[in-house]
Amino acid sequence: MTPQDLVAKGLSPELAVFLTSMLPIIELRGALPMAINLFHIAWPKAFLIAFIGNLVPVPFILWLLGPVVSILSKIKPLGSFFQWLFERTRRKGNKVIEKYEEIGLLAFVAIPLPGTGAWTGALIAFLFGLDFKKSSLVITIGVFIAGVIVTCLCFLGWLGALIAGIGFILLAILGFWKL
Repeated sequence: MTPQDLVAKGLSPELAVFLTSMLPIIELRGALPMAINLFHIAWPKAFLIAFIGNLVPVPFILWLLGPVVSILSKIKPLGSFFQWLFERTRRKGNKVIEKYEEIGLLAFVAIPLPGTGAWTGALIAFLFGLDFKKSSLVITIGVFIAGVIVTCLCFLGWLGALIAGIGFILLAILGFWKL
């Protein structure tokens, strides 16, 4: 069922945007274009709805992931799996996040690409054992920056996407060069 179907069945466009921004992978990056370009919600209102919706799952992920993993780790095959996963992730983990911790996490969350965002940022913060309060603040700032970028892209269209793509490629080249 698409967001348009939900709205056609009586759900408000604002609630559709809010719920969409809470979904992993889609998050604010998909909810803002939907709000601005599809539902024609004014950008300040769309930004606020998608921003808040994207942040709702973060504290739950940061608070509950540890206890859930702890409980599931008591089951023999899952315990071995989690031990392997965490060791592998920390060993092969993102060097930027490992080296720069919160700043690396901020950069990761702020870049509006598939696979980055609040959900993945919260998972990374958990896997690398980053502080809850700092991680929450950094993820919030990262989502805000991503929201600004996506909002600009909504208004600039393909030209904005091209400019952003060139900028991301240059940042990636500089980032790998410095590592």
